[in-house]
Amino acid sequence: MTDTPPLIFDRSAYRAQRKRAGKAGGETLLADLAISALAERVSIVNRRFTDALNLGCYEKPSHKLTNLAENWTYAGIVQPIQNSDSWVVADEDALPFAEKSFDLIVSALSLHVVNDLPGALVQIRRALKPDGLFVAAMFGGDTLSELRVSFANAETKISGGVSPRVLPFADMLKLGSLLQRAGFALPVTDIERTILRYRDIVKLFTDLRAMGETNVLAARTRTPLTRRLLGSLVEEYVDGYADSDDRIPATFETIFLTGWAPHESQQRPLRPGSAKMRLADALGTKEHPSGEKPRGL
Repeated sequence: MTDTPPLIFDRSAYRAQRKRAGKAGGETLLADLAISALAERVSIVNRRFTDALNLGCYEKPSHKLTNLAENWTYAGIVQPIQNSDSWVVADEDALPFAEKSFDLIVSALSLHVVNDLPGALVQIRRALKPDGLFVAAMFGGDTLSELRVSFANAETKISGGVSPRVLPFADMLKLGSLLQRAGFALPVTDIERTILRYRDIVKLFTDLRAMGETNVLAARTRTPLTRRLLGSLVEEYVDGYADSDDRIPATFETIFLTGWAPHESQQRPLRPGSAKMRLADALGTKEHPSGEKPRGL
């Protein structure tokens, strides 16, 4: 019997938010930056990809990926405004693709709201052909940390408690471990930090809605944000973080994941004890037993 992953995110609410954002012509600088960075990472790989999957990517900036592969399949939880014969409505928690279907899979800013991320990564790896490449960008780390702290302080003052208002985001080291557990070869994770400065908190909320990235926690409060709480939130945010120009910062950390489907041609680490040269000889130094203090120090 398999364990059922915890229900952290309300996927129906997320689908509705992404759909509203698409109809409103949303998507922001952050989506554009993430896809541009993914396109750059793929472009430096010395290979021409044939069958590629654009998984959950935002519609507008996705043209930056087009030249990286001959054939593209598009999949996500929301049908795009511009219909495409190659679009599949699919959830990252249950991908409908056969094993070894693609030699490239790209995902931008959607995996951070998947309830079973380990399972999703396993499915992605299985959908790759041997030596196929997976690259993804997802929010992680200290994303929206200022908003999280300000909300907590404001609610504590108003009601004496804290409600889940900002999504939890994964740690980069843990994501690297998940890539290994999912069976990816040569896993790599790195992080980029972007700090956007807003004239007020309303503009921050507008940007989040434009990306479909407002609160979709399953345990979120359904009570609308009151004027009193909003006022306290603004006060906490400004007092804690406003700069000399009275603008408020919002931190977004984007974690980039890279992994390959295993293949016999890939480099492998040497077996322990198989080295043909001692490190001390290579460095031109004298090796000392553990605990022995080198002379002359």
